[in-house]
Amino acid sequence: MKPTSLTSPSGTPASTFSFGTMQFGGKADAAESQKLYDASRAASINFFDTAYVYTEGRAEQLLGKFAASERDDLVIATKCASVGGAGSANIRAQLDESRKRLNMDTVDVFYLHQWDGDTPLEETFETLAELRAAGLFRYIGVSNFSAWQTMKATCIAQKLGIKIDILQPMYNLVKRQVEVEILPMALSESFNVAPYSPLGGGLLTGKYAGGGAGRILDDKMYNKRYGVEWMHDTATSLSALAAEVGVSAITLAVSWVARHKGITHPIISARSEAQLRPSLAALDYTMPDDVYNRITALSRQPAPATDRLEEA
Repeated sequence: MKPTSLTSPSGTPASTFSFGTMQFGGKADAAESQKLYDASRAASINFFDTAYVYTEGRAEQLLGKFAASERDDLVIATKCASVGGAGSANIRAQLDESRKRLNMDTVDVFYLHQWDGDTPLEETFETLAELRAAGLFRYIGVSNFSAWQTMKATCIAQKLGIKIDILQPMYNLVKRQVEVEILPMALSESFNVAPYSPLGGGLLTGKYAGGGAGRILDDKMYNKRYGVEWMHDTATSLSALAAEVGVSAITLAVSWVARHKGITHPIISARSEAQLRPSLAALDYTMPDDVYNRITALSRQPAPATDRLEEA
């Protein structure tokens, strides 16, 4: 069975690639954000991802402004409960605020941004069921959930006559944990998967090996996530391979993520149009098998869920 086909309000299928607006209204000012949106649309991307917490609401406001003239042909996703928990009152308040910022009566995909172990799933999904029935959003998603959390939520959702349509995990060449259970689960249970951070916070662009600056150096969270020696070694090796085959390391990193059979809508992003171009090039790049295998071998394959290494 195939995953649910995500469509826009007019019935236009969601593009294979999605664009993430985390930089809108932050490192990408309004003018640059418009260029990023326009470049995505020129590349036939119609699936845009944002969140209640991105740049204090400016990302949603800018996306809403850019999308207004063609809203019905776009798939708009936003997320709630990164702050304040997944209780009913917070979900309702954040969805109302997100719709106000976007200037949209309905959003297409509404994600829980992270797991909330302090709120009963029944409360969370009863609220989602009511809001979906009221026409305030069309598809349910979960972001940063583990496999067991996803399946537990799925069981609750099914009892309420609804379902989880799409997952949003982190996935890139140096963050491959989703290969252990999440992607096999997605293939088995027919979830769409829209992974974020294919460039590893910029690590896989190769800029840090050349002394460049960025989030990994100036953001404590990203430094902790990617400040590991073997990850930097992998990035250096990817850049060398990219030079050998004559394709940007960025294009290779994005294409590698997109090629996994469990991935349906990889999310690309950037803070400038120039930065975005090599990621957009991945839309038209067909990665040869030998290149895919060589890239895969550059990083550590996570152990299987059973930890039986002889089965890896």
